[in-house]
Amino acid sequence: MDQNNEKLLQTQEPEAAEASAVADNEPLDKNVRLMSPGRMVMRRFFRSKLSVIGLIMIVSLFLFCWLGPVVYTAWGETEQDTSGKVEYTRQEVTYTKDGQEFTFVQVTERGVTINSLAEPDGNHILGTDKGGRDVFTRLMYGGRISLMVSFIAVFAITLFGIVFGGIAGYFGGVVDNIIMRVCDILMCLPGFPILLIIGTLLDSAGVESQFRIYYLMAYLTLFSWPGTARLVRGQILSLREQEYMVAAEAMGYSIPRKIFKHLIPNVMPQLIVSMTLSLGSMILYEASLSYLNMGVRAPYAAWGTMINIVAEDPNILQNYINVWGPPGVCIIIAVLGFNFVGDGLRDALDPKMRR
Repeated sequence: MDQNNEKLLQTQEPEAAEASAVADNEPLDKNVRLMSPGRMVMRRFFRSKLSVIGLIMIVSLFLFCWLGPVVYTAWGETEQDTSGKVEYTRQEVTYTKDGQEFTFVQVTERGVTINSLAEPDGNHILGTDKGGRDVFTRLMYGGRISLMVSFIAVFAITLFGIVFGGIAGYFGGVVDNIIMRVCDILMCLPGFPILLIIGTLLDSAGVESQFRIYYLMAYLTLFSWPGTARLVRGQILSLREQEYMVAAEAMGYSIPRKIFKHLIPNVMPQLIVSMTLSLGSMILYEASLSYLNMGVRAPYAAWGTMINIVAEDPNILQNYINVWGPPGVCIIIAVLGFNFVGDGLRDALDPKMRR
């Protein structure tokens, strides 16, 4: 390498310098530090402004939902504000004694009125809902349920997809046909009508409101894994004929080792992107179920449940944006954040991307 090319190589970024030296079939300069594949992926990811913004949005939501109640401890998720005025009933009672008529007033206390739909103030940052519960507190606890359910469902879908897709792609033949036909059947079933039937069955079984959403998300997991299984199967069909798989066969490795140690790791970049993008969709699923009154029910909170109050009372939609606006904003932030991160990971894991 002449002097000009050597200076150019030293001024290049490590990733570009490595590619240039390999292309020229020349040894790397000792001053050039090689980068691991993981570090290269992270570098590409953090170069994207949208990826960083999406990561900040997601981290902020998690801190808000899990650490927020630790700081804002004035109200609990199900506590009602009973600081309204005391109601009294006034009744005049007249009676006659010894030929004289007497009248007295009887006042009866009827209890404390719930401070429903209170305006935002020092006691309630976002006011209260029609049940007298603090909207800001319910926003934090509701985020816990929405985010946790979405993560559990996506990880379960990915696990089922890896297992069945890996088996179908590796063995092929009859095993592949059986698994793929099961996937076809599950993908043809109507989703929401079956959800309505399951919701009715849960009502008749007397399932507690805070556990209903978990049963419904289990149903979504059961009927959503075929998409991931098809993705894994397609990748493994192309990877199982590679040279390293022929070498693994010659070494006498067991079938589980060849599938889960050599094939699945090569599919993980696509799975990570798919999982990240699916998180946003799952949050929308949970919000839709709660909006249809099929998810977590009052007094417990979820973002979709908090928006469901709009469908029950149009007056709140018109005059109390502080009740339904914040959970809608949180859903938008969560979906956008996961989509931004998914797009960033897709570009970062693409070996053809040089920027």
